[in-house]
Amino acid sequence: MTDATASRIGRVFYGLAVLGTGLQQLAIGQFVRIVPRPPYWIPAQPVLARLGGVLLVAIGLALLSGKLARLAASVLAALLLAILFFLYVPAIPTNPWAGFMYTNPLKVLALVGGLMLLVPLLPAGPLSAGAAILERSRALASYFFAAFLVVCGIQHFWYLEFVQTLIPSYIAAPRLWAQFAGVCLLAGGIGILVPWTSRLAALLSGLMIFLWVPMLHVPRALADLSVPGETSAIFEALALSGVALLVAGSGLTRGAVPTTAWPAGDSTAATNQ
Repeated sequence: MTDATASRIGRVFYGLAVLGTGLQQLAIGQFVRIVPRPPYWIPAQPVLARLGGVLLVAIGLALLSGKLARLAASVLAALLLAILFFLYVPAIPTNPWAGFMYTNPLKVLALVGGLMLLVPLLPAGPLSAGAAILERSRALASYFFAAFLVVCGIQHFWYLEFVQTLIPSYIAAPRLWAQFAGVCLLAGGIGILVPWTSRLAALLSGLMIFLWVPMLHVPRALADLSVPGETSAIFEALALSGVALLVAGSGLTRGAVPTTAWPAGDSTAATNQ
């Protein structure tokens, strides 16, 4: 798979994940996964969730179509960073030994890292000052994603008894597969940090996370459609698979200049700036 192909698929996965999350929020009037529920004391949360859904649908469509895509990436990055600094980071001291206290902030940074890598591939547009900041910070993206994978890998062993319950019943030896997934996550995160294995580690991590969608998340969602978190996990995994592919296609560890992921001859294709 070429860098351009990996980046193109990563962009589509990311855009579809944001679009799907937005549609789900519109449908059920609840905050899900990518944009978590705000503090309980904030009123009119169903209305806010649907307004957020409209915003996410617009961002997802922009990322997929290229129309105002850099502005959309900037808005989503600002939203994710607000979640990080106003919801996740302040909550850490309240329960510092809970694994999700660290998984969620690192997940947000991984998603922001994906936007850092997306921006150079998107058509130039108006009001893209925030996108310029993202592009200048793109060297951090692989570190954000690697840290997320490593922590998730550690937690597969730390919370092994719980993780193995997530394996669908049709898969034999759930404990073994939970441990195997933990090893793969650790190997992927560490491999991304090593220049000569970075691209392969990112590609394999992206493939692994994507395979979890049909093997794990879709069956769990279909088993109980009344649990919105199971459906939103599909979109979250798709977004993180997209980030992995964007890391693989970025050329960062090889010192390469990013190339457009838009089809040749597209009049809206971005030029590297």
